[in-house]
Amino acid sequence: MAPGHVAYGLRAQYGLHVSPDTVVAWERGLAAPDTRELTALAGVLWCSTGELLAAATTLREHRMARGMAPEDLARRVGLDASAYQRMEDSGRWRGNERQTAVLAETLGLTPRELLAATGRDEDLAGLLRSAVTARWQAYVRPVGKMLPLDRDHLEAVLQQLHADYQSRMVATLSWGETSRDTGEPGRDFLDSIVDHFWALSGA
Repeated sequence: MAPGHVAYGLRAQYGLHVSPDTVVAWERGLAAPDTRELTALAGVLWCSTGELLAAATTLREHRMARGMAPEDLARRVGLDASAYQRMEDSGRWRGNERQTAVLAETLGLTPRELLAATGRDEDLAGLLRSAVTARWQAYVRPVGKMLPLDRDHLEAVLQQLHADYQSRMVATLSWGETSRDTGEPGRDFLDSIVDHFWALSGA
């Protein structure tokens, strides 16, 4: 179908006045349809909304890929529909531990996808940096609230991260004060702390 045909279908079938140029922008990734437009576009093209999303990354995209209305997901998770909608619009998840676990299960999200979809990558990085530079035990619960991981497994991962970071710092000190690279291994480790976490957790 040419962009003009798609635009015509959107107007005739769904009452959406979308220009052929807008359809071209969607195809090229220069713009993105909103929720209503994406649902209508799937109808015009005889496919599911999930097939139109290359790789869902946001909470809205994951929900739409599952063909769920915001109200249905909010009810399943145990949130007021307007409260859920605000979280989805802002890209910041504020649900509690149980709601987060239900969200991940309902949308079929891996821990890594969950973190990205709820906009908490940097929050996790901050917790992990603190865990490896201080007492890792104090960070089991905060990290566990963010991710539905088995507690014993999470403890083992944080303990290993802490040990890895501390061994790098000990090695740095053994190089002597005149080394120009003093502290570099530790800084590199902290900069890529989330990648180390995912590698150890197997998530």
